Amino acid sequence: MEPKTMTMDLAGREFKITNSPISTYATGYATVSLGDTVVMANTSMSEKGKEGAEYFPMFVDYEEPMYAAGKIKGSRFVKREGRPSENAVLISRLIDRPIRPLFPKGTTNEVQIICTTLSADLEVDPGTTAMNAASMALLLSGAPFEGPIGAVRMGYKDGKLIVNPTHEETDEGILNLIVAGTIDAITMVEAEAKEVTEEVLLEALELAHKHIKEICQFQLDYAAQFDIKKIEAEVVTPDEALVEKVSGMVTTEELDGIVGPTKMEVKSKLHAIEEKVFEAFAEQIEAEEVSKRTLAEVINKLFEKQMRKNILEKEIRIDGRKLDEVRKISVFLDVLPRAHGSVIFQRGETASLSVTTLGGPGDAQIVDTMESDLTKRYFHHYNFPPYAVGDIKMLRGASRRDIGHGDLGERAIIPVLPDEKDFGYTIWVNSQIIKCNGSSSMAGTCGSCLSLMAAGVPIKRPVAGIAMGLVSDGEKGIYKVLSDIQGMEDFAGDMDFKVTGTSEGITALQMDIKIKGLSTELMKQALDQAKQGRGFIMDEMLKVIPEPRKELSKHAPMIQVIQIDPEKIGMVIGKGGETIQEITKECEVEIDIADDGLITVTAPDQEKGKKAEDWIAKITYEPEAGAIFEGKVVKIMEFGAFVEFLPGKDGLVHISKLSKDRVNKVEDVVKEGDKVKVKLMEVDSQGRYNLSMKDAVDSPVTGSTDAGGASKKDDDKGLDKPQGEKGKPVEGTSSVREV
Repeated sequence: MEPKTMTMDLAGREFKITNSPISTYATGYATVSLGDTVVMANTSMSEKGKEGAEYFPMFVDYEEPMYAAGKIKGSRFVKREGRPSENAVLISRLIDRPIRPLFPKGTTNEVQIICTTLSADLEVDPGTTAMNAASMALLLSGAPFEGPIGAVRMGYKDGKLIVNPTHEETDEGILNLIVAGTIDAITMVEAEAKEVTEEVLLEALELAHKHIKEICQFQLDYAAQFDIKKIEAEVVTPDEALVEKVSGMVTTEELDGIVGPTKMEVKSKLHAIEEKVFEAFAEQIEAEEVSKRTLAEVINKLFEKQMRKNILEKEIRIDGRKLDEVRKISVFLDVLPRAHGSVIFQRGETASLSVTTLGGPGDAQIVDTMESDLTKRYFHHYNFPPYAVGDIKMLRGASRRDIGHGDLGERAIIPVLPDEKDFGYTIWVNSQIIKCNGSSSMAGTCGSCLSLMAAGVPIKRPVAGIAMGLVSDGEKGIYKVLSDIQGMEDFAGDMDFKVTGTSEGITALQMDIKIKGLSTELMKQALDQAKQGRGFIMDEMLKVIPEPRKELSKHAPMIQVIQIDPEKIGMVIGKGGETIQEITKECEVEIDIADDGLITVTAPDQEKGKKAEDWIAKITYEPEAGAIFEGKVVKIMEFGAFVEFLPGKDGLVHISKLSKDRVNKVEDVVKEGDKVKVKLMEVDSQGRYNLSMKDAVDSPVTGSTDAGGASKKDDDKGLDKPQGEKGKPVEGTSSVREV
């Protein structure tokens, strides 16, 4: 192709498309940049369809090489880029979802899209630039792609919407929304939010679509400069004669009879019709003129068509629910004896076993990404084993779907987690789908919230989630929005719109559609109906556990958070780390120290945690003049004795301060190793401690430290630990104390 470059302004940044100097042998390629972020997209499409393809064979990969941000991979032993990170997988899914519905249904040609970030400006996330680059490359490839699509990220800070916000603006704001769409409509939505209202989201969607239209037109203008050879899609279509013949054997009454409250009941009725058709086609099946699988697919299509018709014309769903009705909810708490928090959340036939595990700060996950190194103190993993739907498959680790659903559930909960200083634990939630008939990701989200509450994690507000569906007839211009879709409604429907939130607002969104796009009016109805459904689910959840438990499980580790002067961090660490190593070994604890002086002690029980806390408190305790201590003589000099009165702190008792009587020789009064009582007289301008034994003779000890590092006089200031029954500290609590 002849070298071409075009630029436009996109919300104050230069948006550029070029095909030079980078060129490849891909069917279509383009380099797209937003500011200093540069993404290369390569798309290839086979000229012939894939034989036996049961689905559209499109493969999308997003690559984020470290060199794009001027970094070298962190591992000391492996520097080569390996398997894609979870972030790369999530962006690959973002690219795939709005593009896939824009290919003809039944396409069997293989399509591959590879987007590689070549340069990252570390200001704006490259995900949406990659989505735009993929669309541009597809247009130039001549693929039967009914695009283009455009994508933008939206933020909301200080009451204002921001198009393509910086990382800083996203972190400081309350909305991180990705919107993709065509010139005509929105096709994909992904969001994390800090309890924003539906009104703010709709406003953001409308502004996003305005810019999406501009991006799409810009791509069309760029593509118009080239003579593009079109690739015809090989589309698998049903054998019309076979469909007509099967249709004549299955009556409308039989199809309307495929209803029932459970998936197995519906399937058994569907299988009964299949057996009837198989018997009628017995000779053709035996002669291998037609397969049972093909016949079953035809019957299933007839069933789906009738199901959609009943929803659109009669508002009848296959399980008898109303359009906005949520399935029955059951919650089972504390199903595992040793887990820190466990629950089974079941909605209809979909059930998630969600388990919360608490650990210390050292258990936090370090994520080495192209743009930054992140430390995650909360992570949610979603697992969908084959037995959840009665399948038999090899276990190969987390799938892209597992990663995507886990991330959605994670984003849903993050806005309500307690502050790290108030709750210093690392939190891991695992949602295992044990049975599924649709909306499993939302079951995982509701289950994860309940398991956190059962574990005693003081979340700000509970979160509930619901999956919304859609059945539409574009020719007639009618549609029906469905609440809490089950599996067959998902497969036969036009939308899967997941919404999570609290009583105060939305925390996460994810929308996928199978049609060309949605209007904001339709999305408003879906959001309003979702809000009602979330409210119902929330009420059912709170009937079982109305608030987070006040105490943690007895099996959870104890964490104590201590705030010290940052200048004293070196005292706790010690020379070459010897002090902190001695504390951790002696007390059998883990100690994490932040740069701001926040120390977190993670211990297996209260006694060991208290011992470590006392130790740290004594090291960092700042003595005041007038305090009385018990100390140990560590060195004898002609002019006095040095006494260690606190760990790592010693001062001089001058010979004149050893006794009320006259002292001729220091050794006449003390020797090394003696335990003595001393009074701190002053801390001089050089930070030296001047002690006296004679002034401490008749005084009680006041300068020793108790649990947690507060001196005895500090007890009156209310600095001691939270008190449980009979004045005992509450096991497993986390509080901040200054020492």
